[in-house]
Amino acid sequence: MSLITKRDLPIGLFDSGIGGLTVLRALQTALPHENFLYLGDTARLPYGTKSPETVKSYSMNANEILTACGIKALIIACNTASAMALDVLREKFYPLPVIGVIHAGARASLDSASIDPIVVLATESTTQWHAYRDAITALSPSRQVIEWPCQLLVALTEEGWCEGTLVEQIIARLLTPLFTALGNTSPAAVLLGCTHFPVLKDAIQKVIGDTPIVDPAHFLAKEVKTLLLEKNLLRISSSLGSTRFMATDGIQRFARVAQTFLGTAIAPEEVELVTVIPTISVVKKASQS
Repeated sequence: MSLITKRDLPIGLFDSGIGGLTVLRALQTALPHENFLYLGDTARLPYGTKSPETVKSYSMNANEILTACGIKALIIACNTASAMALDVLREKFYPLPVIGVIHAGARASLDSASIDPIVVLATESTTQWHAYRDAITALSPSRQVIEWPCQLLVALTEEGWCEGTLVEQIIARLLTPLFTALGNTSPAAVLLGCTHFPVLKDAIQKVIGDTPIVDPAHFLAKEVKTLLLEKNLLRISSSLGSTRFMATDGIQRFARVAQTFLGTAIAPEEVELVTVIPTISVVKKASQS
């Protein structure tokens, strides 16, 4: 394959559902001329309730679809898969670059010179597996990390409840015990440890005040751009890139909810239904779920 052809290959993104569309949105903003291929394994979500072995198996199986389509880099836009399957995916698909969302967020949260605690807002599964805590303390062993589960916020975002007084009241109710425990200590940063949460960033900011909020997706996008430049894989074109969407179930709902996370509407016919079964990946034509 010529270098020019390889540069034109899409960047593959994988998530267990639709939250990873916030990562796609950040990548589209940072890399407007790149092509993207997004796969949401909606038939088997949530990954967070599954064992590490199952998450690795599902991730491996689903990402075989992306790699079979032809991609030049693979982005794991799923916190659970990044925590449990990143190493096996890198080994399986080597030499394809494979990048996870967690380490980008961990590095970004340490940019501040403050030595105060870093608060990670995440789902129960992400806090249970201590994915961000481990990534941050690996870089800064003495830094205190407080992981705070906010599972309810996932449901809010998927119903399109992203702003307004009621949303702010719910966020405040969830975070009040945290800030009571912190007392007079202000966090160095609040890290959004779930890909659903960036759509609530403004509401969260109103609740927490001046504390900086870290959205890992924006820092991941910068890392991807740097990687493509280093490997001479940046697409050279004056035209905007295209995006192709795939989901393993519920494409009507995928298309309906996607606008909240992506910022633009998707028609159901723009989403391809794909089937994943052990050792076999079959891509079907777009159809209604």
